[in-house]
Amino acid sequence: MPDARIANARRLRRDMTDAERKLWSIVRNRQLEGYKFRRQVPIDRYIADFVCMEARIVIELDGGGHMDRQAYDTERTEVIERCGYLVLRFTNRAVLGEPDGVVLAILESLAIVRGKAIDE
Repeated sequence: MPDARIANARRLRRDMTDAERKLWSIVRNRQLEGYKFRRQVPIDRYIADFVCMEARIVIELDGGGHMDRQAYDTERTEVIERCGYLVLRFTNRAVLGEPDGVVLAILESLAIVRGKAIDE
């Protein structure tokens, strides 16, 4: 892995957005069904916001600037999926305003990966 990507990932870990901080407080320390999430992880030529290696799930948060970067985000998602990950995308607004809905979507994806339905 090139040194520039490692340095960039470290900088992104240090300079989290409010939405990233909120989601990190929810997924860190195996709080979701015991799954370990890491943040700002290099995958191929991109740095994924959050990754659960065990479940092969990537969580990407999209701020306002992503609205005019749809082609870039689509390509990024395709590359990460080709690396064997399921990519979940949430807006910063959803994470900050509806964190329970975001958590439910993540839990449902984890349940699908495990091959069993989530209790309602």
